[in-house]
Amino acid sequence: MKFLSKYIKKYWLPFSVAVLFLTIEAVSDLLQPTIMSKIIDNGVANKDLDYVFKYGGIMLLVTALGALAASTRNVISGIVSQNFGSELRSDLFRKIQTLSFKSIDKFDRASLVTRLTNDVTQVQVFVNGLMRIFVKAPLLCIGGLIMATHLNIHLSVVLAVIVPMVALIIILNMKISFPFFVKVQKALDKVNGIMREYLSGVRVVKAFNRFDFEVSKFSKANNEFQEKSTSAIRIMAIFSPLIMLVVNLGIVAVLWIGGIRVDNGSLQAGTVIAFTNYMTQILFSLMMISMVFNMFVRAKASAARIGEVFDEKNDMAWSKEGQVFHSKGRIDFENVTFSYDGVEGEPILKNLTFTCLPGETIGIIGSTGSGKSSLIGLIPRFYDVTFGTIKVNGEDIKQLNPKSLREKISIVPQKTTLFTGSVIENIRWGKEDATMEEIERAAKMAQAHDFVMESPEKYETKLGQGGVNFSGGQKQRLSIARALVKQPEILILDDSTSALDMVTESKLKESLKKYASGLTCLIIAQRITSIMDADKIIVLEDGEMAGIGTHEQLLNDCKVYQEIYKSQIGKEVE
Repeated sequence: MKFLSKYIKKYWLPFSVAVLFLTIEAVSDLLQPTIMSKIIDNGVANKDLDYVFKYGGIMLLVTALGALAASTRNVISGIVSQNFGSELRSDLFRKIQTLSFKSIDKFDRASLVTRLTNDVTQVQVFVNGLMRIFVKAPLLCIGGLIMATHLNIHLSVVLAVIVPMVALIIILNMKISFPFFVKVQKALDKVNGIMREYLSGVRVVKAFNRFDFEVSKFSKANNEFQEKSTSAIRIMAIFSPLIMLVVNLGIVAVLWIGGIRVDNGSLQAGTVIAFTNYMTQILFSLMMISMVFNMFVRAKASAARIGEVFDEKNDMAWSKEGQVFHSKGRIDFENVTFSYDGVEGEPILKNLTFTCLPGETIGIIGSTGSGKSSLIGLIPRFYDVTFGTIKVNGEDIKQLNPKSLREKISIVPQKTTLFTGSVIENIRWGKEDATMEEIERAAKMAQAHDFVMESPEKYETKLGQGGVNFSGGQKQRLSIARALVKQPEILILDDSTSALDMVTESKLKESLKKYASGLTCLIIAQRITSIMDADKIIVLEDGEMAGIGTHEQLLNDCKVYQEIYKSQIGKEVE
């Protein structure tokens, strides 16, 4: 819960002002039964109309003061809670942005969405409630107890019995309910996860007619969420009526004892009415306190989940902020071993050593699962190597700020990702201040300019979510344009030409040679024809380097490369 200290320091003053107005409102509510008892016992009983009007006016004035305080408190509490919720959600989002891939992988993606939305809302609602009824309830309860005791010490014996009983019920409620609400949030994570998976793969579901399976899977998760929620609500449903029963029994006891004492003349009727009103206020406040604890249990569970993200430490450290410029585009792998699970995990890459010189085009090929994407993910420091060293421009990347390192690297990922907006906005993701000339130049190099210009709105053409209104090849070309407009020193293409035809791919490579000379380019490919003309080809097999060299050298020396060539080209190597 340490993350809350920042917001406490920032919002304590308006929070305190809201509580001050809340206190005025509570005091106004507490004064009214006492004033009413005086009107009945002194004014009505003695038929003193002036007394009735005088104290009736005071009662109206107190009520008006309470209403004004309540309105002011509502405005302040609304502003504070909304600002707090917005800032907390933004800070949580920024925290997620700063985490390394290794840290993010510890959380389910759907769980992070739930924490950003539902969990933040739960905490925000609790903070809002603190400035509305949550503080007012204890004030009314304690004030009601004091005023009732001051009104008649004999009747207050009933309170001495009722209040401890209710306190015990509330403590039991809180202790039993908390684990249930933790389970509810986890069940909600699962529902969000299935929805997210379905929406991202809806085309596959339609293609394979798997609606029934997806509905069944979602129904199972939804029913589990329903069961967990019902169990939590059932616990609340037991305790709330129990509190009401105990307090109502207290009111009955007050009326019974008060009736006897009024009958024998030792107590006035106005006092019994006022005491009954205080008991009603205490009933209301205790019910609110019970609700406060129910909300607190939910907010505590949500705050703990938010705190897990804030407490997650970024395992990446660096000692240099700036980017070095010794030899632009040089990459050195020195005995690199990598495992996603650290030192104790199974290595994905094993003892890799090679050098990419500035301006070279490096092809990387290998069977599925050989570690190609893992290899290029280490260069922009998405993950840190387990053993060995990677150098970019002669500097160990562990010493460099990932942000400054990534400013010199552009990646076109295996899975094409475009964002809702226009074509020009998507290309400008690579460079925010890119001019129209730079955008068109990048699009031409990526072979995207022609089909963009054929659209009615050209570069202002709107993309649907994920670029659904473009073909796979068109989306890949736009992604390549986004990478090129950045004018990087190092360009990484992770099997990002797989949806292009041979002619378009050939034109793309020619454009890169012509307009991007000096650019170090790493190309991961499944098709051997995509990398045959590379300056150097790295062949991976089970995370190890099976060969490195030109196409001709590997045909002579590398058995794995020969097998790939034979399987794809369809003829024996001479």
